[in-house]
Amino acid sequence: MLKVILAEDHNIVRNGIRMLLDNEPDFEVIAEATNGEEVLELLDNNTEAELILADINMPVMDGMTMLKAIKLVYPEVKVVFLSMLDNEKYVTQAFREGAWGYVFKNVSSDELIFSLRQVNRGSRYLCTELALNLLDRSMQENTIFTAPMESKIDFSEREVEVLQLIAEGLTNVEIAEKIFISKRTVEGHRQSLLEKTGSKNTATLIRFAVLNGFIS
Repeated sequence: MLKVILAEDHNIVRNGIRMLLDNEPDFEVIAEATNGEEVLELLDNNTEAELILADINMPVMDGMTMLKAIKLVYPEVKVVFLSMLDNEKYVTQAFREGAWGYVFKNVSSDELIFSLRQVNRGSRYLCTELALNLLDRSMQENTIFTAPMESKIDFSEREVEVLQLIAEGLTNVEIAEKIFISKRTVEGHRQSLLEKTGSKNTATLIRFAVLNGFIS
């Protein structure tokens, strides 16, 4: 059971996220906060959270300041940002300061749940839309790609199919509906792809796929 603190100053957004997580058997929302200072107070009062799902823009204490404090005092607690900020500067800063995930607020419920499970397994996560945006920018600037690497990884036909659909930006639910399998099976294939390629997130997985000719 993953114990989560929600930090979001908009009640409607926070309540919606809580309802979503409450419907999942492996999540437990143990506390809520409207700013980073309240999160730190909860942790100081022995609230045993394993993960903080937080906005970046919050009053009193913003998410980035909160993250720095948590990494100093509670380094075992993981922080995932749920934000509308798509500026590369914020994303880079978040991961540099120790965030485990960065997800847009308009992400599907399916991907949000998947991202938190990935983080709980020990993998950092960057949402698909942002990963594709960053990949597009890198391709245009020609800063990422070098000569293709040789791949000896043995993918199944289904894994290759799922990989191609991930690169198209489809969610797990959309992939499941498109190829007529369950969402849980898609999650399994996605996890297998990350493990086989040694990818930490969707961006590096798609980069691997492009470099090795699985997608173009």
